[in-house]
Amino acid sequence: MAPSPSRFEYRLVGGEVVISHGGRHATTLRGHAAERFLAALDGGDPQELMARATGNYQRGNERTARRHPRNSGR
Repeated sequence: MAPSPSRFEYRLVGGEVVISHGGRHATTLRGHAAERFLAALDGGDPQELMARATGNYQRGNERTARRHPRNSGR
């Protein structure tokens, strides 16, 4: 099992959600995306939600895909 993401932080600026990773700006959510993110915080892991919102997460299948016969020779 992959380790849980960490070092993500978010803050509300007006109606926007600003997400940073390791102190650096990662993304800004506005409008419906910001509303969905804030609503999802109640039911999920905040670090995982921020990782998914930024696209900075691993799906856990990279090693398996590398060994697949279709990808041999790459």
